[in-house]
Amino acid sequence: MFVFVCAGCGADLTGPLSQVALPVHAHQKYGNGTQLPVLMEPGTFAVEPEPWGPPWRRWAEIDPDEAEARGIFAPVHGLSDNAPGAVVIAPGEAHGTVLNPENRGSGYCCGLDGAGGPNMACAACGQPVATRIDDCSLWQAVWLDPTAVRRLPFDGPEAPLLSWAELVKSGEGTPPFEPITRWGCRPGEEKRWSLWSPQWEAAAGRALAHLLVASDRRPVTVPDGLAAEVFQRALDSLLPAGPPSRHAVLAGPGLPALDADADILLVPAHPQTGQTWTPADSAASAYRVPLPFGVWQSMAFPEPYLPVPTSGRMPAGVLRDDYPLPPPRYHHPFQADPEIFRATLVRLPAVRTPWLREILDNLTRNMQAGIF
Repeated sequence: MFVFVCAGCGADLTGPLSQVALPVHAHQKYGNGTQLPVLMEPGTFAVEPEPWGPPWRRWAEIDPDEAEARGIFAPVHGLSDNAPGAVVIAPGEAHGTVLNPENRGSGYCCGLDGAGGPNMACAACGQPVATRIDDCSLWQAVWLDPTAVRRLPFDGPEAPLLSWAELVKSGEGTPPFEPITRWGCRPGEEKRWSLWSPQWEAAAGRALAHLLVASDRRPVTVPDGLAAEVFQRALDSLLPAGPPSRHAVLAGPGLPALDADADILLVPAHPQTGQTWTPADSAASAYRVPLPFGVWQSMAFPEPYLPVPTSGRMPAGVLRDDYPLPPPRYHHPFQADPEIFRATLVRLPAVRTPWLREILDNLTRNMQAGIF
């Protein structure tokens, strides 16, 4: 475990925290006027390995060789010149800080968006140390400035590293639907069911970029169920039709042995380390497409529910009739997050091939067509 202190005066800025993987949706902007919840779980932190935040440089100001050295292989709106290694925590984990009155106005009508740089200062010495984000359509978080804080080991019980089997046994998936609160809604309408979970849209944006690279510009089929709802329509729209197709399958702990004809594996990423699951057999050569563990868990082991109440004594292993009903299903087609798709694809060297570059260049048109 670690604590973070002010680099200027040494004052504590957090309590003890355990490191976890950076969420795929860390920089997601979702909808318009929506109140997204807190990004990080209590007692945890994650590190953004790339530079992030102001100052920014436009793509026209960046030498292509510099961009490629930073792992960017296609044009983007701009690149951050900030230091890499920003640390993200839940707002409630920040201690000994105050809002910087000189920069607290950076944001829109609903809160702070962090566009102006650090807006939180060390209460002891006044040095800017972090950026609070709580504006609408953004995940609530505090980003510690890597140049203004220091990470110190904490002598205490470390959160145990869970095995894949333990993660599956926990049964903690990410539901494909979740309640979303909107700013300015009328009384009695404080919450609505989103068409799809923002976390699922973010996860699909990253995974879809990998699926296209793995396709080698051939049709790709995915398993029936949630995987097909999430990916198949976009794959059919963006890839040419006709055989031979490539087969993507769900793979990971607790699932049956892999089929011999599996070309692409939809696998979980460990929530603590970020490492993707690797098969131990010959299928290890297949392209592995990462999914956040909670999304993969819900996709691989969809939660059953009783369609009608049941009378009498419930046999062991059968759900009771007073279990909560599943959230309402909307008929709006799933749409992957286009900006996370873009951010992933430009970081894959294969984007330099003409057909993938064409998909990237036509992203706005594909959004207008409802693919994203």
